[in-house]
Amino acid sequence: MFNQDRVVALVGRPNVGKSRLFNRLAGRRIAIVHDQAGVTRDVNATEVEDGYQLLDTGGLGLQAKMSEQELVAAAEDQVYFAIEAATLVCFVVDARDGCVSMDEDLASELRKFGKQTMLVINKVDHGGMDSIQEDFSHLGFEHVVQVSAEHGHNIEGLKDAINGILGPAPKVEKLPDDVRRTKICFIGRPNVGKSSLCNGLLENERLVVSDVAGTTRDCVEQDLDYTTEKGEDWHFRLYDTAGVRRKGKLSSSVEYFSTVRSRRAMEFSDVVFIVLDARDGVTKQDKALMAEINEAGKATAVIVNKWDYALEMFEDEPLKGYDTVEEFQESFLQAVRKELFALPQSPVVFASAMTGHNLTNVLALARTLDERCEKKLKTPQINKSLAGMIRKREPRYLDNKKFKVYYSVQTGIRPYKIRIYCNRATKLEESYRRYLEKGIIETFKLQGCPVTFELIGKTVRYADDDKMKMDKRNVKRKPGAGKRRR
Repeated sequence: MFNQDRVVALVGRPNVGKSRLFNRLAGRRIAIVHDQAGVTRDVNATEVEDGYQLLDTGGLGLQAKMSEQELVAAAEDQVYFAIEAATLVCFVVDARDGCVSMDEDLASELRKFGKQTMLVINKVDHGGMDSIQEDFSHLGFEHVVQVSAEHGHNIEGLKDAINGILGPAPKVEKLPDDVRRTKICFIGRPNVGKSSLCNGLLENERLVVSDVAGTTRDCVEQDLDYTTEKGEDWHFRLYDTAGVRRKGKLSSSVEYFSTVRSRRAMEFSDVVFIVLDARDGVTKQDKALMAEINEAGKATAVIVNKWDYALEMFEDEPLKGYDTVEEFQESFLQAVRKELFALPQSPVVFASAMTGHNLTNVLALARTLDERCEKKLKTPQINKSLAGMIRKREPRYLDNKKFKVYYSVQTGIRPYKIRIYCNRATKLEESYRRYLEKGIIETFKLQGCPVTFELIGKTVRYADDDKMKMDKRNVKRKPGAGKRRR
């Protein structure tokens, strides 16, 4: 983990280049960079090689006309959160605009926090500009650095200035090399409560939460260390993603890049939680996400968030047709399984980010699924299981030929890969593939872990050999051929 006394926050009005500067200092593309003001809303964080944590924040001073008023307030709260946490504040301004009244207002606000502050003049594209620095001199900051985040000008100078103020990085206790973090990705439609779930697990208001759909734009990652009641230390990395929309519903390039990064986070993760809204149930978009998650081959579970609504309804009056909330929950569970039938019998957790209901079980389930993906399946059991399933329900005949399995063996994990040597490498029908997959999952208790099959049929060489033998039989012998010479 990073040292809590070495935190650098990038702060400034909208569209001065904070996210691009964040990516430069981090040495990789993390934050979405776009000319549209207000793209960054959450506090984006990463650990920098120089031994400090860097925070990228949304622009202070967003106007209501740029976004909904509630969202503006929530985004600014995250900026103040970052300033409070920071050891050093890098106040980023735009050299092309010069010092504007909003910069002066923000400078006054920053002084109230009493934090050490460095003025970073961005978009200085042609070397040092004394006149530009003079334009900002009345703000009264001692440390001033000119950079161009877009072209990489003087980024090393900025790094040196930051390290000069923070001082040498102290030795920080790191996790042992044999300890890894379980990477958890929360994915789902906009406004189902993914950020609220992350906040509940982190036990702070780390991420912007709003009823406005599309609040989260970047994929935000955060480490979480959790100690159980038994004293066990669990280590996680949480990925809060933007709400994934269908391609036809993407209204801007920002939404497009948000969706791309959400899908990329899913690929990096060990465990994917698809988050549903208890009030909506399973929607068409959830089903589309189900297909993408299956394609990624990740361990998967379902979180039915906002379950507190169902609990509250039963406190007032039980729902028609159900005597208890447990009975209603079981009915809801069966409906989810029916609609998300293509998931690998994924576990379902009924939780509430608002009340904290069942959040600990989310972490426990992530650990279980991560460990479940590492099994070595015994080859004799694989063959016995598949043979039994095929005897019980044979696949359809294709070209009047029966599908035969000779031998099967596990060839990989994450997802589980099973190679099947058979009489023909015909693609399995979808329904029959799911039937075999379900049998393997039940036999080896792999609920939530995807299984894929690779069919290896007779090679072309065998077919050619058979044809060659047949041709030899049909060749007319020449007179005297085959007679033994004396």
